[in-house]
Amino acid sequence: MTAPARSRKRVALYVAPAVGLILAVFVGVLATRSPAIDTAAATPLLGKPAPAVEGPGLEGGTVRLADYRGKFVLVNFFNSWCVPCRQEHPELQRFSTRHAAAGDAVVLGVIHDDTAEEVRRYRAEHGGDWPVVDDPRGTIALEFGVRGQPETFVISPEGVVLARYISRISADGVDRDLRRYLGSAP
Repeated sequence: MTAPARSRKRVALYVAPAVGLILAVFVGVLATRSPAIDTAAATPLLGKPAPAVEGPGLEGGTVRLADYRGKFVLVNFFNSWCVPCRQEHPELQRFSTRHAAAGDAVVLGVIHDDTAEEVRRYRAEHGGDWPVVDDPRGTIALEFGVRGQPETFVISPEGVVLARYISRISADGVDRDLRRYLGSAP
């Protein structure tokens, strides 16, 4: 073995463990950090009338955002295969149940990057009785500027976009924001 070859081998003996240690620390940080919940994000839609949401309902008929005027509406873009959407689902159920008696807020799902059949199958297994719009061409998502899922927009009773969440939501977090909005409303 020549001197340069021995030198390269010696360097590799020191560099490989250092790279392995850096990767282990990186993976450890990613594995232990808290998942994003209730992460609000800017959108040019804030304070403006919400884009129309209208399309075939998962259970038939036509679902329209405008039919829920007078209530807060969580327009939730989701699909059945994304892990954060599955983690968020019980929170949407909690929010929907909590507001059903008062009739002051509803969840309106929009299928994003999935099929109606897969979503029906998911809801049969996991529940959820709020209306869902099938958006197979992604037209509604495009109007809202959706980048991923889950993504949720809070629409005021007057039809104005109040908030955008780019992570999974919690029922308590959304309720906290609704109380804040109601406290600042004229």
